[in-house]
Amino acid sequence: MSNDNTARIVADLRAWIAQAPPGARVPSNRALMAKYGAGPVTVQKAMHALGALGLVEARPGVGTFVRATRTVRPPDYGWQTGALRAPQARIPVLSTAMRGGSPDAIVLHAGYPDRDLLPERLVRAALARAARGDAALARSDVAGLPELRAWFAHELAEATPVGVTPPAPRDVVVLPGSQSGLSSIFRSLVGFGQPLLMESPSYWGAILAAAQAGVRVVPVPSGAAGPDPDELARAFEETGARMFYAQPNYANPTGAQWSPELVERVLDVVRAHGAFLVEDDWAHDFGIDTTARPVAALDDSGHVVYLRSLTKSVSPALRVAAVVARGPARDRVLADRGAEGMYVSSLLQAAALDVVTQPGWRTHLRALRDQLRARRDLLVASLAEHVPQAHLDHVPPGGLNLWARLPDATDLDRLTDDCEAEGVMIAPGGGWFPAEPSGSFVRLNYAGPNPDRFPDGARLIGRVLARCGDRRADG
Repeated sequence: MSNDNTARIVADLRAWIAQAPPGARVPSNRALMAKYGAGPVTVQKAMHALGALGLVEARPGVGTFVRATRTVRPPDYGWQTGALRAPQARIPVLSTAMRGGSPDAIVLHAGYPDRDLLPERLVRAALARAARGDAALARSDVAGLPELRAWFAHELAEATPVGVTPPAPRDVVVLPGSQSGLSSIFRSLVGFGQPLLMESPSYWGAILAAAQAGVRVVPVPSGAAGPDPDELARAFEETGARMFYAQPNYANPTGAQWSPELVERVLDVVRAHGAFLVEDDWAHDFGIDTTARPVAALDDSGHVVYLRSLTKSVSPALRVAAVVARGPARDRVLADRGAEGMYVSSLLQAAALDVVTQPGWRTHLRALRDQLRARRDLLVASLAEHVPQAHLDHVPPGGLNLWARLPDATDLDRLTDDCEAEGVMIAPGGGWFPAEPSGSFVRLNYAGPNPDRFPDGARLIGRVLARCGDRRADG
């Protein structure tokens, strides 16, 4: 049966439950099948969705009932206010990109690629081999397994031109995901209360890590072509900052890739101010029309601190990444990582290394490029047909996301809630701005599940957006 039928059953029963007394019996599956002309699987999915929402409870052998809400005295945690005092830094809430949704929803909000885009066979085989080896029982060096550090160094060295000294394995520190690396970099190389320059819009996780570290974020405007070097230079001069965080390849959320000319100009600005560029190469493996070009490959004087993650391209279950830094900067990051987590699981490191050194890894990446292109182009075409109000500055040459601007008067929170009620999940763009948003944006992920439903998702977004416009007109 269709997912639309499941959503209709859920919507109707939610309305009925809202009026029913606690403990009321829900119509039987047989009755629901007859009423909606639905099959047993469709009805079971609907009941499962209602159960996941906490609206009903099943009693085996008896039936399904409206969940009774007990009224109890809420616990008093007021004493903690005095014990904790005010936080040193206000931590933003997690991005809407991390929220879950109905199993039947059209998922366009998430930040991870669908399981169909992962090298599942390689990952399962690698985990099995790692479990049988010494890594299952061994403690890793604080900096990481030597072989994995050598692989990360070699990957960057392959992009290093003649005349530039490539990184050595010693320059690499393995991380339990790049998020922890951002936290360590901001803590150890910027410091509490100090300024940090950051592209705007930028990755919400970097904004979160900066807030957690207590650094003072200074936004630098960036768009489809990347940041303006003159604006960057002015920000360095006005703030005295010594670090700039950016994503030169397939930036999240804009999808921008810096041109070689922009790379040189940004490096000149960073060097002139005796500063660091933190290069977050999160989408290195997600090139579509182009290939990622690491800025760090052009620098051997320690100005670029380079982050590379395998979490999204290998498996979300293998949270393994690395930071490449030279000189005292590397030592400070390593000291912070040792204090924060001591070391990364040897088992996960061994499995990740196994995957990326198999011959099938390169074959997987070539197929992935074609899969991402087909999904991206389908979502772009679907938006053009069904959401003409959505403006794309450019079609990203890689990455996982489209960054679409909507009419300025759009109520993004209302739009997000209404779209979810219609069965499509989107991510409002406000969370990607370190300061005030420069417009009404949404980020749409084209690497999510069921790409065949992208046209339906775009159609629903267009319908909800038009309804929002009608409400504004009625005003």
